[in-house]
Amino acid sequence: MSAPNTRNQHFWRDPALPFVELRRVADGHAVCYERHSHDTFSIGTVKDGYSTYWNRGKTHETQEGSVVILNPEDVHGCNPVKGADWCYDMLFVDPDWLLDLQIENDADAAGKFAMFSDTLSHDPHLYGGLLDLADTLVNADIDILGKETALVSFFGDLHVRLNRRGVLDGSGRTGGSVHDRKMIRVGDYIQTHYAETISLDDLADLAGYSRSYLVRAFKKTFGMTPYAYLINCRVQRARHALRRGEKIVDVALETGFADQAHFQRMFKRLMATTPRQYARVQAA
Repeated sequence: MSAPNTRNQHFWRDPALPFVELRRVADGHAVCYERHSHDTFSIGTVKDGYSTYWNRGKTHETQEGSVVILNPEDVHGCNPVKGADWCYDMLFVDPDWLLDLQIENDADAAGKFAMFSDTLSHDPHLYGGLLDLADTLVNADIDILGKETALVSFFGDLHVRLNRRGVLDGSGRTGGSVHDRKMIRVGDYIQTHYAETISLDDLADLAGYSRSYLVRAFKKTFGMTPYAYLINCRVQRARHALRRGEKIVDVALETGFADQAHFQRMFKRLMATTPRQYARVQAA
């Protein structure tokens, strides 16, 4: 995979709006991701070209006019169709901020974040609204009040246009069997101890399963192996640390990677950009 051209993609952030981040990719034909998840709610528009989009066990093909919807911790993969262009915007929103908005609109799930059952939409109003919101965020002539107003307006309307299905577990199902709950507990353990050395025996003992059965059960629930889940968790924690301005070498060690080189390889595989490129906020 060739390195993404930083001239064709950039990240927008503003310390006055720490709950939202925008990734804007003008040419994504070389932007390829392994399956991963985010601890944010993510929603994006495909503005040109084609890509494959895998989420909750289903593969879709997206094109201009598509809106992709990702609940926090949804394991997914998005990659360009070979030989085709791919241009997109992706917003990453803190679920706690969005939950507050859901509560204001009486759209929460008994005080908890209400997950969305939709993973893909072709609603032209939703698509156009998200394009306008992204343009508003990167517009230097619009102040913080204008940007926050646009965010509240868009995400308030989102709950009318998308289906919600209460509180979903990591597999995209409501409730969950004993089997699912055991895997959720294993996932929670990995998230808590991500910077430590975790053995397969530790996880198997926690679930009360054999190692081989644990790996199969975990992959069925989360769409990735326990090791891939751990690496993803470390990369997501690293992403937040980089946003806070921490040094790359410190972030690598604090998040459990053996060294900076290993961290950079894993970060690029999941984020399709290097840690240095991610940390560098570029002008629109």
